[in-house]
Amino acid sequence: MFHSILAFSVIGFLTALLALLSLLPHLSSTHWLVRVWDFPRLQLTGVGIVLLVASAHWLPAESPATWLLVAVQLLCCAWQLWWIFPYTPLAERTVERYNRKCDEKRVEEHLRVLIVNVFEHNRNAVELVRMINRERPDIIVAVETDEWWEKQLTDIEDDLPHVVRVPQNNLYGMMVYSVWPLENVKIENLVQENVPSIHTDVQMPGGRQIHLHCVHPVPPGPSENDKSKPRDRALLKVAERAAKESGPVIVTGDLNDVAWSRTSREFLRQSKLLDPRMGRGFFNTFHAKLPLLRWPLDHLFHSEHFMLVKMRRLPKFGSDHFPLLIELALKKE
Repeated sequence: MFHSILAFSVIGFLTALLALLSLLPHLSSTHWLVRVWDFPRLQLTGVGIVLLVASAHWLPAESPATWLLVAVQLLCCAWQLWWIFPYTPLAERTVERYNRKCDEKRVEEHLRVLIVNVFEHNRNAVELVRMINRERPDIIVAVETDEWWEKQLTDIEDDLPHVVRVPQNNLYGMMVYSVWPLENVKIENLVQENVPSIHTDVQMPGGRQIHLHCVHPVPPGPSENDKSKPRDRALLKVAERAAKESGPVIVTGDLNDVAWSRTSREFLRQSKLLDPRMGRGFFNTFHAKLPLLRWPLDHLFHSEHFMLVKMRRLPKFGSDHFPLLIELALKKE
């Protein structure tokens, strides 16, 4: 009897907590204690499944209270899955897959984009440079780059000679390297001082330009901003700008937001850009050192002018982020 009461108490408490954490992100509050629960939806789904198994094993099937708990657990799992389902292989793909046999004549150019948060205090630059030399990206967007990282990456400039450097020692430095010329470069603090974004046009060999926006907004958190408003405002400013641009557009970087959050969904709606993750997988890039606490923070969104050739999460190299490599095919006009 005692063990049954204890099991019901523990499972009941954890179920109530799961329900609370499932509901919190849908409050209007932008405080980090609320917004942070946008991130671990996959993990919370796993907790719900564990509670379902525990309920079946330890709680009496004839008790109405057991069925009430099971119903809440099922609802929580279904609710979390509803948010993350578009990023599973079972969902519809919004970005067309490039097929070399069928689409070669439709494509003008390929470009390989590497997004990498180096983690400013990481000093394993040698491994990153090896990875760059092996993967041969056409564009690199590197964030959390300080003066030390700027010096370590000078060797790659032989292959990627067009560079925009904004090294900083506040975790928000940024550098962009490109095989192709970068024109109309603008470095802006969208919302907060010393949190730069880079906006430039990539001049392609065939004469077309790609509007490239590289961003790394400050996340909500106890050591950063108490609220998510600065991050959300920065992302939606870029969305508004991208929506007004004609021709190919790419928005990329460490957005400090997950793909399935309300802000990310609003970003896609306003910008009219596409997310190549949809229908293909999470491609979790953070946290590289904590396997059970991972979610997608590094993103690339693009206009309908592109098809996806491939998308890969590369091996870790000492940072708390995995690099993300995306190869796109630019459609002919």
